[in-house]
Amino acid sequence: MISIRQMTAGDVEAAQGLLSQLGYQMDRQEVRRRYSAVARSEDHEVIVAEQSGQVIAFCHVYARPALDKPPEAVVQALVVDQASRSAGVGKNMMIAAEKWATDRGFASIALTSQLSRSDAHAFYESIGYQRVAMSHLFR
Repeated sequence: MISIRQMTAGDVEAAQGLLSQLGYQMDRQEVRRRYSAVARSEDHEVIVAEQSGQVIAFCHVYARPALDKPPEAVVQALVVDQASRSAGVGKNMMIAAEKWATDRGFASIALTSQLSRSDAHAFYESIGYQRVAMSHLFR
């Protein structure tokens, strides 16, 4: 049985492992620092999926007000453990993120996905998301 709940500081180690599966290597202290910053913001939510006492996924969603487009919720990150993919976990996490957005009055939810992650693109399209733009990130 999979349960979805708010992330806590005790889940940082699991989040660190999940992030590393996507190539985001950072030490636990840095993940803890970032989690703390997000957790303090009332316009952000981080949820986890747990199975048999183990965190197997997390999702970070936040409110994005904007001038150039309607305000919307944004999924900043969704990571499902490699061993739990294609089992409905990601879909359930997105349903929870969509509920968070709807409960706050947002009519849409957006996300980005790296061009190289074709499996992720197929997943999002399979649950009804449409590719509406491509852009370059400059930093």
